[in-house]
Amino acid sequence: MNTLTCFTLTVTDHVAHLVLNRPEAMNTMHPQFWRELDAVLADLHRGGDARALVISSTGKHFSAGMALETFGGAITLDDRSPEGRAAVFDLLTDMQATFTRIEELRIPVIAAIHGGCIGGALDMVAAACIRYATRDAFFCIQEINIGMVADVGSLQRLPKLMPLGLLNELAYTGRRLPAERALECGLVTQLFDSHEALVAGALACANEIATKPPVAVWGTKQAVRYARDHGVHDSLRQMGWLQGAIWSNRHVGEAVSAMQAKRAGDFPALAPLKRFSELG
Repeated sequence: MNTLTCFTLTVTDHVAHLVLNRPEAMNTMHPQFWRELDAVLADLHRGGDARALVISSTGKHFSAGMALETFGGAITLDDRSPEGRAAVFDLLTDMQATFTRIEELRIPVIAAIHGGCIGGALDMVAAACIRYATRDAFFCIQEINIGMVADVGSLQRLPKLMPLGLLNELAYTGRRLPAERALECGLVTQLFDSHEALVAGALACANEIATKPPVAVWGTKQAVRYARDHGVHDSLRQMGWLQGAIWSNRHVGEAVSAMQAKRAGDFPALAPLKRFSELG
């Protein structure tokens, strides 16, 4: 992977920590941000070392969302012809796919949010499995304030995460959702008094996940995502196929033995993935 300019990435004890690292620009999202994020997520997905991912940030805000100069350029691609409007569709599809990588990553993702989580940043953390926040954090569907519809995932994922009436209020008005209210409605699951405590708490959760059998964590993520979008009957049938595919007497025995002996379990990593062009 090329040197990162918008992020720092470390992997320690099977926990990956991706940090938004342009505090002077409030970690806004410009084309290089998207390219780097997409590449990092693709590498983590293919690799087998990381068993959980924490995404945190630096500076005053988690992220102020899309860099306005970038988004302004996208909007003015060409709205005078069907070809130009089709190009806007294709551009948005690419951007949506990057955040969908977070949702479809083979490992759980924990977002650690402080300060403002605005516009595109809310789209991004909506794709995470778990969201922690500082008490001074706030969330904002900023797009309505600049004359457009939020289009990279908030309006599609947040209805599964919070009450629809509250989401409508935020989406139509562009108001800020304070961290305490986000905790009440379930958008975040824990609040912390400081940025340091937030990151430590997120990493502690990730480290706990990393002690579990990776394939069982993978299967759990598959089952939860499927059940979110399907009925109980279909989800139970999917669970049967999934469990039959990944069941391991060794993993269960090792997990029980490790728990009884109060020691770390010994489990194999997920198999590294190769690109199709690398096979054969």
